[in-house]
Amino acid sequence: MSRSLLLRLPGCWSLSVPRRGLSVSGGTSSMNVFDRAMKRRQRNWAAALRDGHKYEYLREEVGGRVADRVYDIARTFPVALDVGGGKSHVAEHLSKDVVEHLILTDVSEETLKRSRRTQIPTLCVQADEEFLPFKENTFDLVVSSLSLHWINDLPGALRQIQQVLKPDGVFIGAMVGGETLYELRCSLQLAETEREGGFSPHVSPFTAVTDLGNLLGRAGFNMLTVDVDDVQVLYPGIMDVMTDLQGMSESNCSWNRRMLHRDTILAAAAIYREMYGQEDESVPASFEILYMIGWKPHESQAKPAPRGSATVSLGDLSKIKQPTDEL
Repeated sequence: MSRSLLLRLPGCWSLSVPRRGLSVSGGTSSMNVFDRAMKRRQRNWAAALRDGHKYEYLREEVGGRVADRVYDIARTFPVALDVGGGKSHVAEHLSKDVVEHLILTDVSEETLKRSRRTQIPTLCVQADEEFLPFKENTFDLVVSSLSLHWINDLPGALRQIQQVLKPDGVFIGAMVGGETLYELRCSLQLAETEREGGFSPHVSPFTAVTDLGNLLGRAGFNMLTVDVDDVQVLYPGIMDVMTDLQGMSESNCSWNRRMLHRDTILAAAAIYREMYGQEDESVPASFEILYMIGWKPHESQAKPAPRGSATVSLGDLSKIKQPTDEL
């Protein structure tokens, strides 16, 4: 018999939820691209860093932008869920007037222990984003910032988010897109091809913005909004890029990952600087951030008019006379 553990932590209550089995969709196991146990270890390691705060600049920026989208909706949310919420990078920008109670989840227990105090009463739940341990129709709002790109079964995860929302509830999320770290990816591929006669993927595969709307629609959301932000960060060199990614717990956790040789890294550093170096000798790293908003259907929501019910034809616009200026 599985048991749950409830303990008090500074700033929040924490509930440890037993992991459930592999998600199954349509009778077939979902693709298993990422090593979720490795990702949990990476997040635990990064959370325990004494200087870990200096690697949180991207999460803080994106968390604030997700919170801005919550404020754009003119309502108060009695109960909200933050999926993969980490150290409360979204909640720290929200007030109790907007979100009255919050459930904060993360796969990493060390990250939850270090979650930041906010004015919102918070329950911390250690749970894998792929297996949400909540009943249907529970939350008025679900947010997620920079965690869904490590999900093996993204369509299944979006369906679970849709299910735990109440009717007329809203999901607001952010994840990195397919153009993220293209400079690093290209430099590593060229260097590895030159030095080793072939290359392996060292940057994890990401979702393309063109696919996101379709994924949300298939999950049962309507009134969709998808937009993109491009964030560019300058670093002294390629090793600084890779060090910061490790400190963010954003290192590759694909099952087919393999170690880079020292000569290959040195060659990649030279290629990176040659192809993308700035005048001040810094190198850029680009992050494509995909923002999404989707609503769970409800009868009160606006619906498109029935086909053929229009009373005016667009073809009649050409018959409208232009007003003449009166002298």
